[in-house]
Amino acid sequence: MKTNEEIRQQIRSDYAGIADNSGNCCAGACGVTESIDADQLAQQIGYTKEELESLPADANMGLSCGNPTVIANLKQGETILDLGSGGGFDIFLAGPKVGKDGRAIGIDMTPQMIDKARANIDHYQTNTGLQNVEFRLGEIEHLPVADNSVDVIISNCVLNLSMDKQQVWNEIARVLKPGGRIAISDIALLCQVPDEVKSILEAWAGCVAGAIPIEEMRTQMVNAGMDNITLTPKAHYVNALTAANDPLYAKVTALLPDGQTAEEVITSVDILATKPCGCGEKCC
Repeated sequence: MKTNEEIRQQIRSDYAGIADNSGNCCAGACGVTESIDADQLAQQIGYTKEELESLPADANMGLSCGNPTVIANLKQGETILDLGSGGGFDIFLAGPKVGKDGRAIGIDMTPQMIDKARANIDHYQTNTGLQNVEFRLGEIEHLPVADNSVDVIISNCVLNLSMDKQQVWNEIARVLKPGGRIAISDIALLCQVPDEVKSILEAWAGCVAGAIPIEEMRTQMVNAGMDNITLTPKAHYVNALTAANDPLYAKVTALLPDGQTAEEVITSVDILATKPCGCGEKCC
């Protein structure tokens, strides 16, 4: 069994390979399968054709399991932070929603992803006339962001990759402003998977081996001080991959008890919550 650090380095290597388009790296990474086109998957999980056409050509790498920019209800002038921003996919969609007085900041632990995202900024600025996005290299367990500085945190199929999820929630609570909110799409478990699934190395980068039960996620959020927590399972992501005969999900299904399907065990989930104000009913 690999150590946490070995798994973390493998995940970083897998996603660096995706950013570099190096081919064999990509098997098993969240949503990445030769059986389904990245734009097709994105539309099945809630993105519009118009949104996808507005993006730089290589920003959508098929790594999403939901559309957090929709559930975030973004407003002009807000500062938004994307945990695990990849090539800038969701940040480039969020930027116009927060406008010229807002900020859209992406964090990613993979230098190659940061390089790709920064290379796409020119396209975004030309398309929108806005200069309100930036990308920072960092780990989501140790965010390079000031305390109480962010209005909204989004993330798309990334928290499950962390080896220390409670620390991620603690960091989310630290950087959110009082009254700030989260709108995250991630992978969670409806019931525990067999230990053999966690031994499939690509299942870590594929967002399955590191996924936790929904109620465990809720407990971690409560421990970090989150309030107004809503966790909404959505089957469309797993349905799309199993229908496309995704190789990782085929391996996982083969390890499940007889008659059990991947959809009965694994789900994408929309995660909404707020950071309490700490000063009565209205935020100071």
